[in-house]
Amino acid sequence: MQCNSHCDGHLHACSSKHETCIELVPIFKGLSEEEMLEIAGITSSRVLEKGQLAYSAGEIVNTMFVVHSGRIKLYRLTAGGREQVLQIIGPGEFIGELTLFSSLPLTDYAEALEETTLCVLEGLKLKELMGKYPQIAFKVLDELSRRLETAESRIEAISLSSVAERLAAAILDLAADRDEVNLPMSKGDLASQLGMSQESLSRKLTEFQEEGLITLQGQRRIIINDRAILESIVDQY
Repeated sequence: MQCNSHCDGHLHACSSKHETCIELVPIFKGLSEEEMLEIAGITSSRVLEKGQLAYSAGEIVNTMFVVHSGRIKLYRLTAGGREQVLQIIGPGEFIGELTLFSSLPLTDYAEALEETTLCVLEGLKLKELMGKYPQIAFKVLDELSRRLETAESRIEAISLSSVAERLAAAILDLAADRDEVNLPMSKGDLASQLGMSQESLSRKLTEFQEEGLITLQGQRRIIINDRAILESIVDQY
């Protein structure tokens, strides 16, 4: 699939679902169809198989990637070679944006957790369009600020809170207003993101279940039985 300016002059002509990557991305909301066509003109498509990398630490890609379908795991490697999961990116979200604002190489790895379709936006041309449509740049910066705040909060939690507090907070965050969670990543990746070993995560999940706070179903489904106590555990932090 190639999303470019030769798509029959229609914004949706490159997609069998009548949607292009750019229509899924919040930073492009509010643009006119003509403006969206300009974005589509610098966009191409790339499909990753499970486990394939979109980019690696040390690369200078000068490209922004938008996830159209599938999921991407962002992680770094410690000095000892251990993965530290930073974030799971889903449809409509973007990665690689830091290379638009810096000449420094990337510091993380972006790995497909399943078959994933990426929309690839040419960095230099995207920066030109940001100059033309400043609202795009402002929305990118707003998203970067949000991610920075999330990262700082996670670092603070890892430094100051217990395993129980971090896990209870993660379960409630993933559940939102529902009473069940389908983990968007493996337990190993979740443990890495929360700054604990997989053994510690599994042990604490089992304790929560034995205490009647949750029910574990399969490898990734968690039923919340007592939200109030989970919230009280988080409030201890």
